[in-house]
Amino acid sequence: MINPTNRQLQQARKVGNFIADGWRYVLPGAWYRMRVPRIMASLTDAELEEAHRRAAYLNRMEQCRPGEEWIRVADFRFPWRARHRHSGYFFPLNHVLRHFCRDYRFSYVFGDLTEEPSVPSFVKCRPVSGGHSNAVVMKLNAVRHFRFINDPVPWESKSPRIVSRNYVYWPKRVRLLERWFGHQACDLGQINAVPDHGHPEWLVPRMSLAEQLKFKFISCIEGNDVATNLKWVMSSNSLAVMPVPEYETWFMEGTLRPGEHYVEVKPDYSDLLERMEYYLERPTLAREILDNAHEYVDRFRNPRMELAVSLLVAEKYFRLSGQMENFL
Repeated sequence: MINPTNRQLQQARKVGNFIADGWRYVLPGAWYRMRVPRIMASLTDAELEEAHRRAAYLNRMEQCRPGEEWIRVADFRFPWRARHRHSGYFFPLNHVLRHFCRDYRFSYVFGDLTEEPSVPSFVKCRPVSGGHSNAVVMKLNAVRHFRFINDPVPWESKSPRIVSRNYVYWPKRVRLLERWFGHQACDLGQINAVPDHGHPEWLVPRMSLAEQLKFKFISCIEGNDVATNLKWVMSSNSLAVMPVPEYETWFMEGTLRPGEHYVEVKPDYSDLLERMEYYLERPTLAREILDNAHEYVDRFRNPRMELAVSLLVAEKYFRLSGQMENFL
């Protein structure tokens, strides 16, 4: 039997999602708007409280008025002929917004956002910060970023080393290889041939997810924005190892606590081996981090809750922009 690669599995998920998105896209807007009360009424009191708490974190915009450049919900159409269609961004956002009035207006920014937008906008990611933010986070590009797994290998049975397989374009990832490539406690490497950063030996074969799960520690290093693998690593029985995150998505990386949800290392990775040894000598603490990580991940596994939180994020956006009253 031939096992599909990570890339093949991701492609299959993309195709399946695209078909489902296409069906949702042709449904009438009235059907979406009619089901909002039913969706929210299905939540328990505890779930509704949690949904409001998450929505308040994801949408921290201030009151404003819609700008002339904002687009109407009714005019938000899939760009079939565009070169970069961003289907992984468009369809999830469109799916949520169709639950609201066709005449409401909004702004959005697709792609990897590393700076604050000038006006309140729906985005996939934003810099971690406190206080108000124009970056209103939605669950976008979820096919790539939201993959959870069931890891059959217990932490105690894994190799006491750290693994990393990444596209290495960004300084954070370069620093990790500069410091620890070739060390016996590390299986590190880059999977992009260009640029080689003057180190052609860094180029190594790709490694399947199952192969990476053989290690007790997996690096989760941010690239252009968040570390894409953080979600599946935290759902596994391997410890996520990373500096304090600088960017966050729907996963609310800014709420993760070092030593509770992941193993923190310094930005220059100088203490990497020290931190690994610390948890190797304290397996009970390692197990506690894994349990906490699994509990954190479980908050994002319920499709009904995910939709409810999305609706509350959008409701707050339209309410604070003066376009609607509370609908809940």
